[in-house]
Amino acid sequence: MAHPNLFEPYERGALTLPHRVVMAPLTRNRAVGTVPGEVNATYYAQRASAAILITEGTQPAAIGQGYLDTAGLHNDEQQAGWAQVAAAVRSAGDAKLMIQLMHAGRVAHPAYTGGETPVAPSAVRAEGQVWTPDGMADYVTPRALETDELATVREQYVDAARRAVAAGAHGVELHAANGYLLHQFLSENTNQRTDGYGTDVAGRTRFVLETVAAVADAIGAERVGIRLSPGHRFNDIAEENPRATYDALLRGLAEHDLLYVHVMETRNHAGYSTIAQARELWPGTLIGNASFAEEFDVAGADALVGDGAFDLVAFGRRFLANPDLPARLREGAELNEPDQSTFYGAIGGRGYTDYPTLVPSAAS
Repeated sequence: MAHPNLFEPYERGALTLPHRVVMAPLTRNRAVGTVPGEVNATYYAQRASAAILITEGTQPAAIGQGYLDTAGLHNDEQQAGWAQVAAAVRSAGDAKLMIQLMHAGRVAHPAYTGGETPVAPSAVRAEGQVWTPDGMADYVTPRALETDELATVREQYVDAARRAVAAGAHGVELHAANGYLLHQFLSENTNQRTDGYGTDVAGRTRFVLETVAAVADAIGAERVGIRLSPGHRFNDIAEENPRATYDALLRGLAEHDLLYVHVMETRNHAGYSTIAQARELWPGTLIGNASFAEEFDVAGADALVGDGAFDLVAFGRRFLANPDLPARLREGAELNEPDQSTFYGAIGGRGYTDYPTLVPSAAS
């Protein structure tokens, strides 16, 4: 068997898995009108051999939508769509389906929020542009959330988490990475608050830790994961001292028996190994992720799991192009190459549900 460490069963706390290969969250812009449908159910069912299957970023509130046709989870129609996805995954495999909750914060856009101004920790505009139905557009200056609004935002995450579990998902992954809302609270350049939710490390980590606690209280900590990318500069983030921020955050997370922490290796941004930092301070299950547009060499990932650098490994583009990735890795089979031209929002199943598998499946 190729890559034996990746195919050692894993058991810790509430988590029992047949192997160590996780599907990373991948934005694909295929949830037409923000509602998952049949094509999305087929896509995820094809990949149900993952140990943990993390979905695309899903906005917990309409004000948090930053891209065209990203799924939501804040109304009954969206919940019913996710229930269709969850049922398809259960019928096809044993993957733990985790719906990633991604509030775009200041990089949301009025083209997707019904004309509302995006909200953020502070009124600091992100540099850059986003694609809208009317073409590329500059990011807008967000509205700073009032202190008394923060409880409402937390409740949006809680409501989406409850809906995820009601829809049949195993749980949710809170997206606190890549420059989205929770990451914006952690970063000095996007969080200039002076109300106890900014100013210093304790203030900047406060809203994230309060949101984690609220979601864990609502659905159980064993159903909650979180994704981190310390120091990562995507979406115009500039963290001055990520080591101090994430030391404090990881110590705070360690007070909750979460299902996992999912960390991107952002050494090139942070200046140190962020996975090693998490391994030292987070006592539970750790998912390693190479970086935003990169992936671990498979043999290297196998060695890192064997060495205990992390417990599980997340693959993104390889899973996109290889629905049966665990089987291919186990057998040492050739991998399909991903078609980058169809990554985002191509028509129907092209580049989405039409990648070949070693053995044709019902989901195909």
